[in-house]
Amino acid sequence: MEYRPRLIDALLPRLLAELPAILLVGPRATGKTTTASRHAGSVVRLDRDAEAVAFRADPDAALRGLREPVLLDEWQAVPSVVGAVKRAVDLDARPGRFLLAGSARSAASEGTWPGTGRLVRLTMHGLTVREQRGAVTGVGFVDALAQGATPQPSADAIDLRGYVELALVGGFPESALGMSELARRFWLESYVDQLLTRDVTQLDTGRDPGRLRRYLEAYVLSTAGVVDDTTLYQAAGIDRRTALAYEHLLTELLVVDAVPAWTSDRLKRLVLAPKRFVVEPALIGSLLRLDVDAILRNGDLLGRLLETFVLAQLRPELALSPARARLFHVRQQQGRFEVDLLVELDAGRVIAFEVKADAAPGPDAARHLARLRDELGDRFVAGVVLHTGPSTYRLGERLTALPISSIWGAVS
Repeated sequence: MEYRPRLIDALLPRLLAELPAILLVGPRATGKTTTASRHAGSVVRLDRDAEAVAFRADPDAALRGLREPVLLDEWQAVPSVVGAVKRAVDLDARPGRFLLAGSARSAASEGTWPGTGRLVRLTMHGLTVREQRGAVTGVGFVDALAQGATPQPSADAIDLRGYVELALVGGFPESALGMSELARRFWLESYVDQLLTRDVTQLDTGRDPGRLRRYLEAYVLSTAGVVDDTTLYQAAGIDRRTALAYEHLLTELLVVDAVPAWTSDRLKRLVLAPKRFVVEPALIGSLLRLDVDAILRNGDLLGRLLETFVLAQLRPELALSPARARLFHVRQQQGRFEVDLLVELDAGRVIAFEVKADAAPGPDAARHLARLRDELGDRFVAGVVLHTGPSTYRLGERLTALPISSIWGAVS
């Protein structure tokens, strides 16, 4: 399969030119190894016993003499290798020495682990549609909005069904590029099975795959929602303690994610709970055994899938944005005021998004964006209603309706 350039490809060589060690984390099968190996002088696959033996026995000796940058793939299979990298960097902090890649962040999320201060962490997400179409150069969608530009939809006409199809194809390179729908379905189901029976044992050997699957299914049904813990653990038939352990485990495996609540002293009674998401929208169809037609018949799940898909397109760009963008959601108690996604830029500037399964949303679709604009004044850069129709049009001052495909379209 021909390599598709990734958004992170432009950043990696720049960082390797100045930093001694980089830690690349992301969900399994999102292309970390393939991308990192293109920037490496030598590759060590630590999930292969034959290559891991020497690193388990004496990681310091095993590192010496390898052509740099050295890619240590699936580092979590031999965690002691991180200490060896630390010691090597302490002795020689030349830039471009090590790349570590892994699909679980566990120890990497702890402030006291050996890599603190030595390894700079980058997150690599699944393929975006922009990457699938080979359009990785130029200004990104959010950065374009921040600069006052108007992103344009992609040239091909995509309707509601088309967006659902794109979401269910997902961002795993192996399944998204060149597989038939039948093969993709089996690949995704196998991915879930391996995730629940094999990958979780890297972090916790005592979990019941059946109960963990029920919890993940409940999570998927609630994706893009502010849902309390009780709802999730009752739906999965488990207790609160088990549910919290499961969520932590799935978060460490980068399968689920929580978008924090945004707060402002200008808006009262805001909900502080995070908005939960499954990271990869293709897993929604796989876990729930639903195809495009079934999703289209379920209005609630349709909206959740579209928002999860939009977030999957924005995450990789936000991670690389020069505007130091951070992602939030906004919700007032009882849902009286709600904004699906809010991007906070440097200096407290804000771009806000609503995602609608509507081909021609009117001004009412932007009423919460308008309120946020009025409350924030000049800090409000733009409000965008992302919709499933073909047209771009104004909905008010600094308020625009844009097709979802504008995320990977051109910028004018």
